[in-house]
Amino acid sequence: MADYVLAIDQGTTSSRAIVFNHSGEIVSTGQLEHDQIFPRAGWVEHNPEQIWNNVREAVGLALTRANVTHNDIAAVGITNQRETAVVWDKTTGKPVYNAIVWQDTRTQKIVDELGGSDGPEKYKSIVGLPLATYFSGPKVKWILDNVEGAREKAEAGDLLFGNTDTWTLWNLTGGVNGGVHVTDVTNASRTMLMDLDTLSWREDIAADMGIPLSMLPEIKSSSEVYGHGRQQGLLPGVPIAGILGDQQAATFGQACFEVGQAKNTYGTGNFMLLNTGTEKVMSQNGLLTTVCYKIGDQPVRYALEGSIAVTGSLIQWLRDNLGMFEDAPDVEWLAGKVEDNGGAYFVPAFSGLFAPYWRSDARGALVGLTRYVNRNHIARAALEATAYQTREVLDAMNADSGVDLTELRVDGGMVANELLMQFQADQLGVDVVRPKVAETTALGAAYAAGIAVGFWKGEQDVIDNWAEDKRWSASMDDAERERLYRNWKKAVTKTFEWVDEDVEQ
Repeated sequence: MADYVLAIDQGTTSSRAIVFNHSGEIVSTGQLEHDQIFPRAGWVEHNPEQIWNNVREAVGLALTRANVTHNDIAAVGITNQRETAVVWDKTTGKPVYNAIVWQDTRTQKIVDELGGSDGPEKYKSIVGLPLATYFSGPKVKWILDNVEGAREKAEAGDLLFGNTDTWTLWNLTGGVNGGVHVTDVTNASRTMLMDLDTLSWREDIAADMGIPLSMLPEIKSSSEVYGHGRQQGLLPGVPIAGILGDQQAATFGQACFEVGQAKNTYGTGNFMLLNTGTEKVMSQNGLLTTVCYKIGDQPVRYALEGSIAVTGSLIQWLRDNLGMFEDAPDVEWLAGKVEDNGGAYFVPAFSGLFAPYWRSDARGALVGLTRYVNRNHIARAALEATAYQTREVLDAMNADSGVDLTELRVDGGMVANELLMQFQADQLGVDVVRPKVAETTALGAAYAAGIAVGFWKGEQDVIDNWAEDKRWSASMDDAERERLYRNWKKAVTKTFEWVDEDVEQ
């Protein structure tokens, strides 16, 4: 009997492979960063071939470091950056263009045209999403409209589309030699092309976007055997048996299986998901309605999601673009040198504002500056921005669900930042709880794959494995909490209506 499950986490900044044991503990990890490509303002791309090469190398590193082979792996789960769109030629295996990343805003004109007189809500009752540059469908349309020969190839049935889960799975299972073209319900729910009720592609919406149905992967559950590792690869014959978009995977890994349980992932952006069970709750407060997970033949579970575009990537920006420090964790040391933000507020609307505003015309702003403010205050303001944005989403969730959240489970890279976690608890007024295994995204994909092959029995094993590491409780008085939040809300309004019609996105 194989003793381990392997998770492939194809993220926005890197690809990781993690070997987990039956207790849900990390045995080994391989990780490689890929290039962030910015051809012009508002455009963000990745090289899909570099990503696939990195996935293979990361798998090799993880297996080697655990001193195991494919024979020791019971199943492979995949989790991924969700709305990042790849279009490739199924006969050559080559992408026709770089992957267009979820943060990219070039599709704004397409989105406006699709909305027409109906506006951003045109498809929301069907797909749960407003028309926005964030989602995959308009990105595919852009590629077909702008890459020479792409539309003709697509209409001839030669092109395939997928988010990076589908691209990874297709290559893992053989690529041009019999690769499996499949996605799961969670990724499909991020394209703007899937009906949330039937869990199938909507021919009419695909037609509106000019996307041939032949390009679209088959939609499966989040936990079943999709195919097996290719014979010439590192995982020959191993079942690939779990796929969850990264935020849904983190929800799964955090054991948020009960209606009303929520988690917040602090990564490139922040993503809060609230499990609404088998009920599809349509948001009245700027949240997304999305698929939470579907285990095999069991009923689909839905979630409300608050998506924040820029949190961890703001810290990267301070490091890489401004050179404020050498290592991202240093931001906590800088921020800790001052008692407060000195009156400065940083609204990182680099890709517009996501939930709950959905303002693609917004751009980043640093406001409230005086001669007193120094780089320590700016570092603190950047961290605080993550907490304020999270509070806005939590307020929207409480309003939509009618139930006030009592605690927030957190994960992702930024939860190591204790100053941020304490400030987050202060802003929310509820406990913030970090689990022992903070890599819940990869863990969730591992669980989905392991459940499919009987390595774990089901959700109860996930609940039993989950363990609390640290808890932060609010210590700020109410008047100060509300004063800070009021000023944040004022700062947000200063970012609106920045992009005019004659400005490139």
